[in-house]
Order: sequence, then structure tokens, then C-alpha cells
Amino acid sequence: MTATTYSEVWDLDVFFKGGSDSPELQEHLIQTEDLIQNFEAKVNNWTPINSLEDANYLQELLADLEVAAKKLFQAGAFVGCLLAQNTEDKKAYSLDAKITSLGAGFQTALGSLDNLFTSIDDVVWQQLVTAEPLKELAFVLTESREKAKEKLSKEEEALISALEVDGYHSWGQLYDLIVSKIKVSFNENGEEKQLSVGQASNKFSSSDRDVRSAVFKNWEKAWGEQKDFLAKTLNHLSGFRLNVYKKRGWEDVLKEALSINRMEKETLETMWAVISENKQKLVQYLERKAKLLGLEKMSWFDLDAPYGNTESKVSYQEGAEFIEQNFALFGEKMAAFTKNAFEEQWIEAEDRTGKAPGGFCTGLPESKQSRIFMTYSGTPSNVSTLAHELGHAFHSFAMRDVPFLNCNYAMNVAETASTFAEMIVADAAVKNAKDEEEKLVLLDDKIQRTVALLMNIHARFLFETRFYEERKLGTVSVEKLNELMLEAQKEAYCGALEEYHPLFWASKLHFFITGVPFYNFPYTFGYLFSLGIYAKALEEGKGYEEKYMALLRDTASMTVENLAEKHLQVDLTQKDFWEKAVHICLDDIDEFLELTNDKY
Repeated sequence: MTATTYSEVWDLDVFFKGGSDSPELQEHLIQTEDLIQNFEAKVNNWTPINSLEDANYLQELLADLEVAAKKLFQAGAFVGCLLAQNTEDKKAYSLDAKITSLGAGFQTALGSLDNLFTSIDDVVWQQLVTAEPLKELAFVLTESREKAKEKLSKEEEALISALEVDGYHSWGQLYDLIVSKIKVSFNENGEEKQLSVGQASNKFSSSDRDVRSAVFKNWEKAWGEQKDFLAKTLNHLSGFRLNVYKKRGWEDVLKEALSINRMEKETLETMWAVISENKQKLVQYLERKAKLLGLEKMSWFDLDAPYGNTESKVSYQEGAEFIEQNFALFGEKMAAFTKNAFEEQWIEAEDRTGKAPGGFCTGLPESKQSRIFMTYSGTPSNVSTLAHELGHAFHSFAMRDVPFLNCNYAMNVAETASTFAEMIVADAAVKNAKDEEEKLVLLDDKIQRTVALLMNIHARFLFETRFYEERKLGTVSVEKLNELMLEAQKEAYCGALEEYHPLFWASKLHFFITGVPFYNFPYTFGYLFSLGIYAKALEEGKGYEEKYMALLRDTASMTVENLAEKHLQVDLTQKDFWEKAVHICLDDIDEFLELTNDKY
């Protein structure tokens, strides 16, 4: 047992005293604006002379870029924390708008720099990035240059960026507005209530099937009433994206998403192929769960139904100590880092009103620290969330001395360290369950996550790729959208459900996010990739920590295929790695099936 009682409230004063009233923060923002303007002026004043002499000026530019970016990200993370801890902090909202404006100017300057890279001769470029001091930044600099080459002229790309505000991002914002107005009727104890979509979706994890069924019926009705507006929104958003792709000469709708995630299409196709080949065990789980719930077949609204009625509560202190103890079994650095995060009050976990929903981990690069936000109410799921976010923080810790430009890892590997940390704790929780019933509850919780990532996400991917091909031919009707979604769900769930959710295309925010295209497959990749690493860690024991941290340090400076080859000695375009990762999930199902053999 630790001697320290951990605070459930984070310490933000260590960055800027006084929160949104902080004079230090105001000064910081003034400095940030000056640095961005100076960086932009330097970029605009540079005309590469196509010789090795360009290296000195480029080195100076990159140093300025790093200082400005760290300042901007420090302020952005801090203000994000203010908004999360108190949704009524009006001053924080205006600070957030200021930071967004600074960020837009910075992005424009970065785009101009990337464009200048393309004017440097290929031979000279190779000489520049293979020599010191730019050598360690070779991958990310060349990546920026190649991406700029595949785009239109500087002026045309600037015009696209300007048109995106009202012709693209605005459709995503319209979706948010429509959703904010949707209310789902729900009769509770004889009283008719109007729930927000967030409140209604929480009801799908109710242990009462009548509640789940009633909410789903009204859920479909509420989204159906807005289907014409939502279909128009999705069609225009995707139409803009497709038109930009067409102008750039990009035929494959996945080109941008794969590029962002630094992965080959062959890797993605292999991953889905292995998942599809191994779904029968998932179907067996769904069939067994149906029987345990007294059903012939599960429906869409049963997928989050809990098993059993075990409701064990774990105090924050107990949860923290449990995480520490089990991280220590993996490695000393991870355990020491976690202990320090608790002692230095990096975590905002207090269960109080006025906080934003959800959880996140954010990095403050100038301070080389992270902050974790969540609301802890004592459930086993809360302990998993806490471990998950500490995994993200440990990823940043592992990269603390990596050059800033080599720290921008993509979404598909962003979930690696978090899922890895969560697996350590989830496995330990199952092993330490006080009885068979609690073990089944915890196993079921783990398997539900597997079903979501290997079936639900697959349905999203199948729908979205097919929808974009249809959209190339013209506007896609509501009826066709429903048809495409129903087909995708039946295929992804192998026909294992009685009732599906054809309006899922309307109710799932991810299809309307404009910042990142195809916000689906990176989740599944990250989950299975981390499981593959986890299997290796179990094989090698405590000594694996250094190798694991070396892998994390490289997550933003090479393709995922090269990352896996270098650190795991595996080829992601081949089935072996994915089969081992999927079988880790299937082992949980085997145990669940064995333990429930005589329970129905």
C-alpha cells in the first residue's frame, strides 16, 4: 500500500496560475502570436537556392517551427483542460477561439513551407536530409514534401482551404447542430421524458431489455425524423471531399486516410481478411450471450447489455494502486511514471457537476507533462479508462526527448500504448476476480470491446467505402443509405443479429467528421496492433519494457509496416501477425463459453 493519498483533482497552476484569468497565459499567447508571425515571415522570405547551403536556413526555420508549435500546443492543451473541468468557464471559450485562430495562421505557414520543399531538386533534397543535422527528421520532412507534391498548386490549395470553412467544415457543424436538437422520448416510472442522444445512448447498456428495446424504437424514430436533413448533410460533405480528390487526381477514396495513418492498403486488406476469417467465434459468443439473456437472437440494442448483476465499486485510491501494482509487473519505468502522475496531480477524476463528459489525455510539450481528464465513479470500467489514459501519457513520456517534429503520431498507432496499458489492467482484473460471476462480468466487458472493434467498426468501414463509390455516381438517397448500412451490418455481424440499425449512418458522428476521413479502421488497427505487442511482452516478461519504449519513440517517424518490421520483426502485409492478435481476443471468448456452458 502506498503512503500517499492521491488527489482526484489535477494541478493546472503549475503551468499558468489563475486559470482563464491568468496574466501568465495572456503573456504566453502574445509571445505565441509573435513567434508564429515571425515564422510565417521567414517562410515567405525563403527562396531555396537548390544547394546544400539551404540546410542552414532550413535548420533555422525548423528550430523556429518547434518553438512556436510547442507554445501553441501548450496553450491549447491548457485551455482544453479549463473547458473540460468547468463547462461554464466563458473566458476559456474566448481563449479557445483565439488559439484556434492562431492555429489556422500557423497551418497556412506550414503549408507554404511544404510547398517550398517541392521546389528543391530531388538530388539536393536527398543530400540535405541524409546529412546532419536534418538526418533524424528525414522521414517526416520527406513525407511533408511528397504530400505537397501530390496536391494542387499553392494558390489552389489555399483556395480549397478558404472554401472548406463554409463549404465543407460547415456541413460537419450543421450535423452537430441537428443532433443537438434531437430528443428521444423515454417513459420512466410513468413520466414521459425527452432525452438527449447522449442520455438515450447510455440506456442501451441497461440490464432491462424492455428499457433497451423501448429506447431503440424511439431512437430510430427520432433519427428518422431528421433523415432527409442528415442525408443531405452527408451527401454534400462527401461530395466536397470527392471533388477535391478528383481535382488532385486521387482515384482511391482511401488514399488520404491511408496516407495520414502511414500504412499500405495491402496491410489494411490483410487485417480485414484475417478478421473476417475468424468471426465464427464472435458469432458463438453472440449466440451464447443471447441464450444467457433469454433470447433466441440478440438485436442491435442488446450489444451493450451487461452480463450479470455484479456491481463492485472500487475507490479512486484502490483503483490507482491496482494500476500501479500491475504496471510494476510489466516494467519499473512505467510503474514509476504512473506513481509520479498520481503524486504530482496530473489527473482530474473528481465526480462533480459542471465537468465535460468523456475522458482524454493531453500533452503540454513545453513542460514535458501530460494531463488526464475523466470522471471516476468507482466502476471497473473507470479503472480501465484510467489505465487507458495513463497509457497515452506514458507514450508521451517515452517520446519526451524525441525531436518535436518526430512526435506527431497518427491515430492508428495513437491507441497502441493506451490499449496496451488497458490490457495489463483488464487481464489482471479478470485474474483477480473474487468469484466466477465477477470474472464473467469482466470477461464480458472485454469481449464487448472486441465485438465493437472487429464487427461494428468493420460495418462502418464496409458502409463508408461503398457509400463513397455510390456518391461518385451522384447523390445517394436515404433509402440507398439505409440499404448500404443494413448490408454492411449483416455482413460484419455474419447475420448473427435479429434486428439491425439501418439509420446508423445518421446517428454515428464519425461519418460526419471533416478533420479526418474514414474515422473507423484506425481503431481496429490500433487495437490489434497493441494486442500483438502485448503478446510479445507476455512472452519476454519484464525485460521487454525498453524494447516497448523504443517502439513508442518511433511511432511518428516511419510507416507502420517499417515500425512492425524494426521492432516486432513481422510483416503487416502478411496474415501471421494479425492472426496471433485476433486469437488473443478469441481466447477470452473460449474462456467465457467454457464458464457459461451450464448457465442456460
